[in-house]
Amino acid sequence: MTDLLFAPLSFRHGPAMKNRFMLAPLTNLQSHADGTLSDDEFRWLTYRAQGGFGLTMTCAAHVQAVGQGFPGQLGVFSDAHLPGLTRLASAIRAAGSLSSAQLHHAGMRSPTDLVGQPVAPSDDAETGARALSTAEVEQLIEDFITAAVRAQTAGFDGVEIHGAHGYILAQFLSPETNRRTDRFGGSLENRMAPILEIIAGIRARCRPDFQLGLRLSPERFGLVLGEMIEVARTILATQDIDFLDMSLWDVDKAPNDPAFAGRSLMSCFTELPRGDVRLGVAGKITSAAGAARMLAQGADFVLLGRAAILHHDFPERVKQDPGFVQAGLPVTRAHLEAEGLGPKFVEYMSTWKGFVE
Repeated sequence: MTDLLFAPLSFRHGPAMKNRFMLAPLTNLQSHADGTLSDDEFRWLTYRAQGGFGLTMTCAAHVQAVGQGFPGQLGVFSDAHLPGLTRLASAIRAAGSLSSAQLHHAGMRSPTDLVGQPVAPSDDAETGARALSTAEVEQLIEDFITAAVRAQTAGFDGVEIHGAHGYILAQFLSPETNRRTDRFGGSLENRMAPILEIIAGIRARCRPDFQLGLRLSPERFGLVLGEMIEVARTILATQDIDFLDMSLWDVDKAPNDPAFAGRSLMSCFTELPRGDVRLGVAGKITSAAGAARMLAQGADFVLLGRAAILHHDFPERVKQDPGFVQAGLPVTRAHLEAEGLGPKFVEYMSTWKGFVE
């Protein structure tokens, strides 16, 4: 049942993944205040590459200083970040894993103590965010593209565009948070224009074998499930991305929208025509059997978050034991330290209810 998890997975662009395990992009608070890579973040990521993940993805790395979403966030908005990014990409490749940098901007979710006044598609009274001008949206798109070129220069195999979890690109997609009247607001076509323009720009300016993924959320944060299905359908039809990463929170959950009752949230996306684009799913996958079941239900690969925090070598453990299940919670701080988490990451995980003893 778990054999398919270790079959290689080819992409439209660039090298194949050696298996169906991708490290989910995980907030870990470990890099330096200026966005440069720390030794702790380097260790956390390279240890997962050594543990057998077919693709190792960074945490969300912000493409503008004003887009920072959390302290200790990795940056990709300045050439000052290149030495650390280059060191990281090289070490991930040496461990036999593909590498991807996740490109991110928090928008209205940027903490004011980190960025001053946050920016967003439209003014937001609750966060104090101000609306971007049309020219500033165009600059935002350019900065995502420039960040991808910077990641390519550093030696990454590809990048993932973070369009999920209520961050700025998801804010553009939501009719609640995007009340613009220019070409980036109104219709769904206009609201998805920033993502489509970023994808087109990266394809035009990065080498032909540079891999490109996109992460989307289907629900919450003011998103409309029916619209998100159409966003996915449109982007899959272009065949310009290599993989779509659906962050479902729980791969087994039912849709919140009663219009889609009687089916799984995941099926809304596995059933879309996708040509040669690969589809991955993330959300509470805790075992070898669970990962295999996702492939049986139509996904091409799985992304692991919590399971990868608990076991740097989750793929290797599954290879050795098809009955493998992640460690029970809570775990000790010593367990997490042994799995390559630095002090700031361990402290962060201790804020997750029931995770750390």
